[in-house]
Amino acid sequence: MDIPVSDELLGTFVPIVVYWLYSGIYILLGSYDNYRLHSRKDEDDKNLVSKGTVVKGVLLQQVVQAVVAILLFTLTANETGTLTETKPSLLVLARQFFTAMVVLDTWQYFMHRYMHHNKFLYKHIHSQHHRLVVPYAFGALYNHPLEGLLLDTIGGALSFLLSGMSPRVSIFFFSFATIKTVDDHCGLWLPGNLFHLFFKNNTAYHDVHHQLYGTKYNFSQPFFVTWDRILGTYMPYSLEKRTGGGFEARPTKEYKDI
Repeated sequence: MDIPVSDELLGTFVPIVVYWLYSGIYILLGSYDNYRLHSRKDEDDKNLVSKGTVVKGVLLQQVVQAVVAILLFTLTANETGTLTETKPSLLVLARQFFTAMVVLDTWQYFMHRYMHHNKFLYKHIHSQHHRLVVPYAFGALYNHPLEGLLLDTIGGALSFLLSGMSPRVSIFFFSFATIKTVDDHCGLWLPGNLFHLFFKNNTAYHDVHHQLYGTKYNFSQPFFVTWDRILGTYMPYSLEKRTGGGFEARPTKEYKDI
């Protein structure tokens, strides 16, 4: 017997499943040392939190994320219900996707930057994410619960509401945003990665931000680098071969003395 599953339920839980599936792929690829941005030894030695703690932290954020998503879908059910009856055109879908991307990027840039510049917020909240000096895939959403709520969950809610997308479209948008976020933290520079080809905001770009010299730069996430460029927080980098194998993202010459 078929059990109907609503778009709202799929929109809530599919991105969570996608997070762990896509992270799992990178766990399997982590042995490819020639494509790593940091050595496995650095990952073990420099990170200030155990992987078990990271998993628990991510699961907690995803519980909060699911609760907020269910509430959001419930509150907007009457508004979006009529929209799902007619199939939107590709142009409308593209507009909704792009609007959601811009809204999410804008919200996350300013919230993220403020959490770095406010000493109290950085010390007590955002520094939790930076315990991962060497990022890895399933640590992408390892945050303080309050940061997860403010930065990711509320940012996602705003992108959903302001783009006008339906719950069905949100399944695809938030799955895409989840994959992009995991990819940005994966720590691997793999040949043929489409995200590296189409987005300047990518794994190496965000890795720069996780290093001590880059904590005041490259706040933009997860899609574009626009706000960093406009507001002077863009740190360009060069990707260089690392002794012992792999790559290293280093700030370009004019930033090396910062």
